[in-house]
Amino acid sequence: MHRLLHKTALAKIVLLVLVALCLVGTGPFSLRSTASAAQLEPRKLKMSNSTQGLQNVSYDLQFDVGTSGLVGSISIEFCSNSPLFGEVCDVPTGMDVSGATIATQSGLTGFTISSANTTPNRLVITRPPAGATAGTVSHYIFNGIQNPDDAGSLFARLVTYASSDTSGPSTDDGGLALVIIGAFGLNAEVPPYLTFCLGESISGLDCTTATEDFSDLGNLIPTATSAAQTQIIIATNASNGYSMWVAGTSMTSGNNVIPAMAGGPATPGTAQFGMNLRANTTPGIGQDATGPGFAAVAPNYGVANQFRYNSGDTIASAPQPDDYRKYTVSYVVNVAPNQPGGVYSTTLTYTALANF
Repeated sequence: MHRLLHKTALAKIVLLVLVALCLVGTGPFSLRSTASAAQLEPRKLKMSNSTQGLQNVSYDLQFDVGTSGLVGSISIEFCSNSPLFGEVCDVPTGMDVSGATIATQSGLTGFTISSANTTPNRLVITRPPAGATAGTVSHYIFNGIQNPDDAGSLFARLVTYASSDTSGPSTDDGGLALVIIGAFGLNAEVPPYLTFCLGESISGLDCTTATEDFSDLGNLIPTATSAAQTQIIIATNASNGYSMWVAGTSMTSGNNVIPAMAGGPATPGTAQFGMNLRANTTPGIGQDATGPGFAAVAPNYGVANQFRYNSGDTIASAPQPDDYRKYTVSYVVNVAPNQPGGVYSTTLTYTALANF
């Protein structure tokens, strides 16, 4: 193993996290972050009739504006595979919104159907860009829509734009889920699910973008804190939500141990290992939980610049069904000037349990 020489004892630290994770850094750790538009919430979409293939159906849409600013167009895109903005949209077979008309509108008003931007599965309404205030309740009823031919799930992606033609960056967005039932009154069932993925970095809310599961903290010196991160995404429709916890030892090399923190700041020169799930400034790493879900970080791991580690601790939970939620777990490691040299490692196991 490569080793640097220093007047004080140095330790090569390798933090290995299983169940999708390993930490290995060789110097200053590179941070990446994601940003998303505000959510249009609360939001709801109702159909006057959800029978497959039915024509001249009315769709009743209501949402609260998320961001104050200009709104010139609103897109309602219907997909058969996912409600998530930015993912590839599978066009529902037989669905046609191109002949829709606006029956009523309130809140943000003055809209007409944009024939230039509307397609069979994407309804766009337009107006000259005008101001909107966050929290404004907007309500629209659209007539003349044809339902998809196939029974099953139907998703809608609701997006607002400052421009009048959906060009340029979006302002706010939100996903909606509906069910198309069979013409003979077939019952639809939503199966239970728990989505859980983990990696050093995940783009947006897409588990398929999770990066490598290994990071190296490299050679540490007692005058500086070394840090790394893991990102985790969880979602479930479990009636009682979920719990996520972490288990494993602190950093060890043979009989030498870097003590786990009981709670407090990262202090260079003091041997310590800890984590939290917040955006920190000392050191500058991590971010607060993001996504449309409402699950909460456990209090012991939810204070910026305060770190701890105790095997078996619950680090996040939701008491009810919860939409996608992305957590960033930040790790800090410090060594004392007399820290014995060696290769230090730990294995951490993250577990998420849905409560049906």
